[in-house]
Amino acid sequence: MSWGRSIGAREYITGMALAGAACFAFAFLHWRSNDPVKFVCYMLAVLLASSLKVTLPDQDATLSVNFLFTLLGIQELGLPETLLIVLASTLGQAFLRRKHSVKLVHFVFNWAQLTVSSTLAYGAYVLVVARVLHAPGPVALLAAAITHFGCNTVAMSTVIGLTENKPIPKVWNDSCLWSFPYFMVGAAVAGLVHFLNGHIGWQSSLLILPPIYLMYRSYRLYLGKLESEKRHAEQVSNLHLRTIEALALAIEAKDETTGEHLQRVRVYAMELAKELGLNEDETEALRAASVLHDIGKLAVPEHIISKPGKLTPEEFEKMKIHPIVGAEILEQVHFPYPVVPIVRAHHEKWDGSGYPNGLVGEAIPIGARILAAVDCLDALASDRQYRKALPLDDAMAKVVADAGKSFDPKVVEILRRRYIELEKLAKEQPLQAPPKLSTDIKVERGLAPAAGFAESGEPASPASASSADVKALLVAARQHGKEIIQLNRQASASSGASLRTEDILSLLAVRLKRLVPYDSMAVYLPRNGTLAAEFVSGENFRLFSSLRIPEGEGLSGWVAQNHKAILNGNPSVEPGYLNDPTKYSTLRSALAVPLEGSTGVAAVLALYRVGQDAFTADDLRVVEVIGSGLGLAIECAGKLRASATGAGSGQ
Repeated sequence: MSWGRSIGAREYITGMALAGAACFAFAFLHWRSNDPVKFVCYMLAVLLASSLKVTLPDQDATLSVNFLFTLLGIQELGLPETLLIVLASTLGQAFLRRKHSVKLVHFVFNWAQLTVSSTLAYGAYVLVVARVLHAPGPVALLAAAITHFGCNTVAMSTVIGLTENKPIPKVWNDSCLWSFPYFMVGAAVAGLVHFLNGHIGWQSSLLILPPIYLMYRSYRLYLGKLESEKRHAEQVSNLHLRTIEALALAIEAKDETTGEHLQRVRVYAMELAKELGLNEDETEALRAASVLHDIGKLAVPEHIISKPGKLTPEEFEKMKIHPIVGAEILEQVHFPYPVVPIVRAHHEKWDGSGYPNGLVGEAIPIGARILAAVDCLDALASDRQYRKALPLDDAMAKVVADAGKSFDPKVVEILRRRYIELEKLAKEQPLQAPPKLSTDIKVERGLAPAAGFAESGEPASPASASSADVKALLVAARQHGKEIIQLNRQASASSGASLRTEDILSLLAVRLKRLVPYDSMAVYLPRNGTLAAEFVSGENFRLFSSLRIPEGEGLSGWVAQNHKAILNGNPSVEPGYLNDPTKYSTLRSALAVPLEGSTGVAAVLALYRVGQDAFTADDLRVVEVIGSGLGLAIECAGKLRASATGAGSGQ
């Protein structure tokens, strides 16, 4: 234990040292010794018994049985001699049979608090004898023992609480209260020895040594049992911790962007829990929930979780089940603290507009209220598939704006006051890399499933539009698409070679411009696991031409991997889009569709516009219609070019 790091602990230790010195000085102003031989024997016995000490549970502090000699000294010696016995006891505990060296601050505090405790116990004994009993007796000894126990244990609990930032009453209850019966037994032994001394002679005090050893052994056996129970509790706790880590790993396998996010949320949440005064069960529940709150996403289709664009209403309905599913999964773990209610409610809002149950205000568990605000702040300040991260100050401003609507105002106020400090604390925490799961290997063995394999089919045609104008656009789009395919076939029939890829895409750009307004157009072709721009027109020609997009990343990479279109995605999420500070783009909306070939996505067609949410659902339908079949033409043109290149290099 590093006493003295806390300002409060340093001040407390200094005050205790001054009080101990004052008690010692006061005692020796009235020095007297009626029986020096008895005093010396007691000193030697104290030094002999000093090695019989036990370590307090969960603390780097010890408790010895030398308080017996203190109680005996209070009855038979003066205050100065009793305090010298205390000093000898402190020296013996510090330096006899000690495995490690004792720091000066530890020694000074131990001596000072024992000196103060013994002085107050002596005063209690004298007060009861003089004012209550008018003669020595068991009641006076009991008062001295209780005073000594109270002062000693409270002093130790206070310095531990101040140093380790723990509640002092909890430290006292956990580490010191158990020793009260032993103090009472020790007082009875000291009273018996005092009685024998009065009738037989002070040499009978030597009889105290066997009881001291028996008390020491009793201490050790009791603490051994406590230690065994503690180890069992730690094993159960570690089991829950490993369960949490395994479940968090499952989330990581589903959504690779959550690892750092989960750790940052945990750090923020724990600090807010301290300031809001959550009890131990609530704090442990929040610690687990901060890691596991998104485990229900295991039930959400992967293409929805990783979609780098806005969700459709149908996709959002799928996403909204994850708090319920997460709670149902964690119910099977039987946590000893209330994790499940936090996970179920972490998307509830203060004004009742959240999901899944529409809880309002303080009906939402406090852990869920903390988690909601912290989760939102970190999400806004982190890169996501559908947008770039906001500056932390801007993210905090958005959370503050939603206080009283989405979030508990009390939680937001603490977060607003401490978010810079908490961000620094989160960055100081080392991020432990989870074990690499074998999600990218190919298993060679295995027969076809009992139901066989599905056959590839043609994409479904778009639903009929209700507007006559949209119907006309769709008819025109279908006609333009057919014309491009027909021109490609005619070129192949007349010259034996289809149109080049760039010719097909040039025709597409011209025809598409008449139907769907756009500021830039890019067509990306897959090449060795990445997408490269084969054709670019409009604004930011050089910017889009330079992109190399890994399949599965960014907006176009997601479209290629999942064979699904994106409407009004954010262009800035494309890998490399604005990595160069000299590049700048005003484009804010993207519409991207996969152009299917015979064996997969032959190309990704992406349109970009300056305005926010500039494309409509009808625009998407038009692009899908005109692009239907062009993937096969692009694929064929690419194969012919590769064949011609190979033949030319072989001549």
